[in-house]
Amino acid sequence: MDLILCHTTADFDALGAAVGLTRLLSGSKIVLPGGSHPTVRDFLALHRDEYPLIERRSVNSEKIRSLTVVDTQQRDRLGKAAEWLDLPTVREIIVYDHHLGQESDIPATRSHIDSVGATTTLIVEQLQQQEISLSSAEATVMALGIHVDTGSLTYDQSTARDALALAWLMQQGASLSVISTYRDPGLSSQLQQLLTESLESLEYLCLHGYTVAWVTLKTEAFVPGLSSLASELVELTEIDALLLANEYPLGEEDSRLTVIGRSQIPKTNLNQLFQLLGGGGHSQAASLNLRGVDSEAILKQLLDGVKAQIPHPLTARDLMSSPVRTILPETTIAEAQRILLRYGHSGLFVVDTQGQLVGIISRRDIDIALHHGFSHAPVKGYMTKNLKTITPYTTLPQIESVMVTYDIGRLPVLENEQLIGIVTRTDVLRELHQEWDEDQEGEQKFKIKNDAHGLANAALTKFKIPLRTELQNRLAPQLWQLLTTASQEAEKRGWHLYLVGGAVRDLLLTEAVAGTLMIKDIDLVVDGFHKSADVGAGVELAKALQQLYPMARLEIHGAFQTAALLWHKDPELASLWVDIATARTEFYPYPAANPEVEASSIRQDLYRRDFTINALALRLTSPRTGELLDFFGGLLDLQAKQIRVLHANSFIEDPTRIFRGVRFAVRFGFQIEPQTEEFIRYAINSGVYDRTAQENSRTPALQTRLKTELKHILEASYWKSALQLLDNLGALQCIHPTLKLDVEVLRKLRLLERCLRRFDPQPTLTHWEMRLEALIAHLTPQYRAKVAKNLQLQDDGIKRLQNLASAQTEVIESLPKCESPSQVVQLLRQYDLPMLILIAVQSPRSLRHQIWEYLTVWTNVQPLLNGNDLKKLGYKPGPQYRQILDDILAATLDGVIKDKTEAEEFLAQHYPK
Repeated sequence: MDLILCHTTADFDALGAAVGLTRLLSGSKIVLPGGSHPTVRDFLALHRDEYPLIERRSVNSEKIRSLTVVDTQQRDRLGKAAEWLDLPTVREIIVYDHHLGQESDIPATRSHIDSVGATTTLIVEQLQQQEISLSSAEATVMALGIHVDTGSLTYDQSTARDALALAWLMQQGASLSVISTYRDPGLSSQLQQLLTESLESLEYLCLHGYTVAWVTLKTEAFVPGLSSLASELVELTEIDALLLANEYPLGEEDSRLTVIGRSQIPKTNLNQLFQLLGGGGHSQAASLNLRGVDSEAILKQLLDGVKAQIPHPLTARDLMSSPVRTILPETTIAEAQRILLRYGHSGLFVVDTQGQLVGIISRRDIDIALHHGFSHAPVKGYMTKNLKTITPYTTLPQIESVMVTYDIGRLPVLENEQLIGIVTRTDVLRELHQEWDEDQEGEQKFKIKNDAHGLANAALTKFKIPLRTELQNRLAPQLWQLLTTASQEAEKRGWHLYLVGGAVRDLLLTEAVAGTLMIKDIDLVVDGFHKSADVGAGVELAKALQQLYPMARLEIHGAFQTAALLWHKDPELASLWVDIATARTEFYPYPAANPEVEASSIRQDLYRRDFTINALALRLTSPRTGELLDFFGGLLDLQAKQIRVLHANSFIEDPTRIFRGVRFAVRFGFQIEPQTEEFIRYAINSGVYDRTAQENSRTPALQTRLKTELKHILEASYWKSALQLLDNLGALQCIHPTLKLDVEVLRKLRLLERCLRRFDPQPTLTHWEMRLEALIAHLTPQYRAKVAKNLQLQDDGIKRLQNLASAQTEVIESLPKCESPSQVVQLLRQYDLPMLILIAVQSPRSLRHQIWEYLTVWTNVQPLLNGNDLKKLGYKPGPQYRQILDDILAATLDGVIKDKTEAEEFLAQHYPK
């Protein structure tokens, strides 16, 4: 175990440096030995889950391998954790600090001490040297460390290195709004006096759960630094918006008015308000300067404008996930851990046999119980009973306040004493880390603030999201009407309906002429929201829609309780496929199996998907129709043009995701993200697919589902590029361990395409199946039929591959012995066109030339006489007709007879009456 130790009462610099070190020292954990500063404590109340923090009491000291101490050189500042410095098992002790001239009593094996404004700067420089990217959460806390310890670069000990470190952290996605919330720049003595006056004179207004304050300060002259005073007032009073006015005389009859505005209320735009009066700034901060005006009238105008902009606040009902996974008090710690592992939760609610909420147990609680050997103990002995709960109508600011005040990461939502949902820190942070603004035309856009995987915000332009009006304008009217009808039917039942997956991705990527986009394959997901929606909700909604669209065919898939509505050559909807399912989670009992599914929340439903760009959802139901759900950074990956998998075990569980990832990458011209590529190669090289195929009779992801993915690839125009990328990744081993796309296979595939273009231009054969058969045909004969059966090819395809070796042997041996065209025709006509094509691409050029000539010339030659001619010539119909016609055809092919007269003479000579 590798630990990073902060000093007691940890500040932001210690925490920021420790977080950065977790990226330098892979797998290390952070321990706060003796609490933290109040602002750090408040920060961690919301952001704790973003960082690898563990409790000191949960550490097994015998397993400690190394210790890294940050922001101190004194062991007495490590609290009880200082005892670990003397453990014989500790092989390395590293110190990072920026306080020079101190005598250290820590037995360090390595030290990094330099004259910079913050210890965090030292860590940033090492991260830059090793080209390690950060998440937004990591960059933000590190930037806070530098801001706080350097007074935002105003303290004397600040250096250019600190400034460069801050610039890099901004590129990594540090959230300026979060930094401004927690830093403390300090005030001058004059501003401190005005601060006292302001606090005594502030007036307040509460609207929609937000607090707006305003104050007018009258001074004798201009006061510099009022913006800092405004920021301090906002922080001290925890108000959401502030109008700070300062009026001072310019002469006996003239005066100047300065107004500074600050707002933390989403969707408000102070810039618009202040521009009307000649001022300006940003949506969250603006100012104006006026002379000779009525200060009260100006302040009232601005206040009315702010009030008009304040949106109705989000409530728990808008944020919560439902249904909620619960356990009984008698559930063991071990079973609770298994449930957490299966569903990926960070905590579980405990209910009694009547369904009443009695407690909650977190992953931390379970880890500690397991550490002390209580795996068989019931959770009731470890659960928290004194619960804080909220209602569906609790507002976002109230939820945030409860979480910060009581350091709670998840809040149960109760209605009529029934548990209907859960709001987590992640739900709150997601809302806090997204920013809405408007362009000059007043059109809303969404700006990514939470850069989840290390892309620089500076390089990310605003990504425009189709809201309800834009969505309606972009889609074909008949398709929009269908989605509207579906959402109305869902709302009648108290459900949310989401457009999910590829349809959302294509809406964002496609530049369509207004009213023309007709998506042919649509996935809809029903979320139970605050009302019951079991696994069959999607089926119920599909049945309701079929009543309104009787031309659609309804298919119900019982195993997963999903439904599909299919239109075929409909005059309005053309050929359309609409899948409807209930939001669900899934669990794979073993690799390559079909997943087990259960009704769940929309977030869990999106998490079970393959790649971030396919884990996007658009809400179709009110309120907040047209809202985009992006829990995993899919928008950023669309902008970066990369394919990123959602979780590390994705390809272990389902190898078909490898083929889908390649298909998307080639189709869109995207790159497979490096970590995702590593996961692919690990899954393939681990041998897990071979083992699971040997241990389980059914492995659908290596059989039917793999065939489906191969179909999608091999029938696309980009199939060659996709096969080459699959081969580069080693993924063709999923078809058979010996299959590789070598030069010989590529040559055969090129020959196959020539044959298909020449002999089946219309086409009558299924070309993607022929390509797959050609790949399988490259395997040694003993494997061909087995692979074809495993992929569940058509019976004739399996039979063809099974007989290919013997047929090819016969042709190779017999064809050179044929001395005339008739003998060639007699040999080859026993095989159908697909078999001859496979034989041709496998054969030497000389034999391939004869097969080519047979298919292009000799198969088109007809006997010069037919059955009617024989009848007119007096031959009685019977079995001999076939032999007669065959002999005439052979004579025609060999040039013995050249016209009908010669044919009749041939007939009289060889078949006299």
